[in-house]
Amino acid sequence: MRAHRSSVVAAIAVATTLTAVAGCAEKSDGKSTGGKGTIEVTATDSECTLSAKEFPAGHVQFAVENKGSTVTEVYVYAPGDRIVTERENIGPGTKVEITAEIKPGAYEVACKPGMKGHGIRQQVKATGKGAAVKRSPKLDAAVAAYRKYAQEQADQTIPKVKKFVDAVKDGDVEAAKKTYALSRVGWERTEPVAESFGNIDPKVDTREDGLAGGQKWTGWHKLEKSLWEKKKISGDDKKLADQLMTDLKDWQGRVGKAVINPTTMANGAKELLDEVATGKVTGEEERYSHTDLIDFHANVEGAQKAYELLKPVAKKNDPALVKELDKQFEAILGQLDKHRDSKSADGFASYDTVGKGERKTLSDNVNALAEPLSKLAAAVAVTK
Repeated sequence: MRAHRSSVVAAIAVATTLTAVAGCAEKSDGKSTGGKGTIEVTATDSECTLSAKEFPAGHVQFAVENKGSTVTEVYVYAPGDRIVTERENIGPGTKVEITAEIKPGAYEVACKPGMKGHGIRQQVKATGKGAAVKRSPKLDAAVAAYRKYAQEQADQTIPKVKKFVDAVKDGDVEAAKKTYALSRVGWERTEPVAESFGNIDPKVDTREDGLAGGQKWTGWHKLEKSLWEKKKISGDDKKLADQLMTDLKDWQGRVGKAVINPTTMANGAKELLDEVATGKVTGEEERYSHTDLIDFHANVEGAQKAYELLKPVAKKNDPALVKELDKQFEAILGQLDKHRDSKSADGFASYDTVGKGERKTLSDNVNALAEPLSKLAAAVAVTK
């Protein structure tokens, strides 16, 4: 769920160094980057300076330095708020590099102080024919395989959602509870693909504190609140269940049209770890049902799938990075296995039974994986 976070989440994120750049205001001489392909972004709590707002299309690197003290996220949007790339959780006083494959055209860079809202935006332009991006057959195969995986996850999600929706419409609270978390797995594995469409994620996966001004609350988490907090299903909930199915079928039908390339796969893997850091580890994502661990596991599985498909090229370009990623994926999945519960409907312990020490261990595992994973896009963008 890529909506704005509460101040509590922001505070936790800062405390764990998994926080993001702050502020954004336009300042540029309008010149191109001179072919270097790097846009320098210097952020404070109230502004963000871009070294250029016109640059050659192709593999573009954003070098972000956060000189602020608050939390934000940085997006590159294509028309219609389609997400080209993004990065959350860049801590104050830190630097990160974001590598993206960008085609010629007009875009917007959005910086979101507090990791919420529409963001402070400025227009940028990628020039040229984009012919500089040369992809190996291995990367073409990785993209094709990931596109198939994303579609499979969407296709497998719909029947699971139907079971959940049918239970809600039947007014069966217990049956709806048992099918709720399982209906979300495919979505959580491939959420960056869904978010790239711009308008589907807010409809189906927004938390109550993530609503934009005037936005009606719909989707999974609205129903989650009714099931676990109110413990009853209203007539409006039954209508929302139908709407959830409609919106997810829309997602299913659009997956095949998603813009997918090696850097979106790599950056998407990192985004899934950001999801874990800002929602699952804190317990805020599934605050009523406490089914955070199955979401957590699905996010990691999705990140690992993208990584494994890109691994042959990454191993050639950066073998040390691959060795570290193999180690950290094994560690985090091993830690999650310790919280499995065969008696639970979703196979994992309720997150409210996970103590502070265990949560910190999980958080440490996330941090240890997120840092090398942030380098994957650059590793697959290298041509050798």
